[in-house]
Amino acid sequence: MSKDLSNYRKSYLKGELIENELPSDPIKLFSDWFNNVESSGQEIEPNAMSLSSIDKKGLPNTRIVLLKKFNSKGFVFYTNFNSRKGKSISLNPDVCLSFYWSSAEKQVIINGKASKVSDKESDIYFNSRPVGSQLGAIISNQSETIPNRKFLENKMKKFKLSNDKFLRPNNWGGYIVKPYNIEFWQGRDNRLHDRILFEKKNKIWSIRRLSP
Repeated sequence: MSKDLSNYRKSYLKGELIENELPSDPIKLFSDWFNNVESSGQEIEPNAMSLSSIDKKGLPNTRIVLLKKFNSKGFVFYTNFNSRKGKSISLNPDVCLSFYWSSAEKQVIINGKASKVSDKESDIYFNSRPVGSQLGAIISNQSETIPNRKFLENKMKKFKLSNDKFLRPNNWGGYIVKPYNIEFWQGRDNRLHDRILFEKKNKIWSIRRLSP
């Protein structure tokens, strides 16, 4: 089976990136972009991002996770530490995050090092989650093979019957990705897109334009 997609075409006309109009801090630019996309209501999950990591065989793996916090220190998401991504990060903390907001014709690519947030921060977030999400984190041995879905459903029922308080498991919590490269991409007409790369060295951000 095959399908020819060569006739897919789109013009990009919704924005531009001009160096002398940009903030010197890429986190400020990311915040501006994120807030604009969020307030537009055009993206169902503006905090959805791809997370790419390298496993023990040197092979890349990419999946979608949800950004739960960002600030001048980095970008935070939560997961099972024993999952495929967690095991990869323990071996190689260098990861790549990518956001694509099609409604705004914008993309952000972030390279950084991932490390665990504090237990206190993970506890606070875990306790803020709906009960169902808490249970899912507790009973799921993420990325492990299971016989069928019924296995999970029965495991959840059994746990709910024998527990009335749900505590964050030690193998679940947050990572913060501390960036050293952040690239901003703005779609432009005729495929002459704007690409601006911020690079951090010795705690100072530099900026340069890349060819599309």
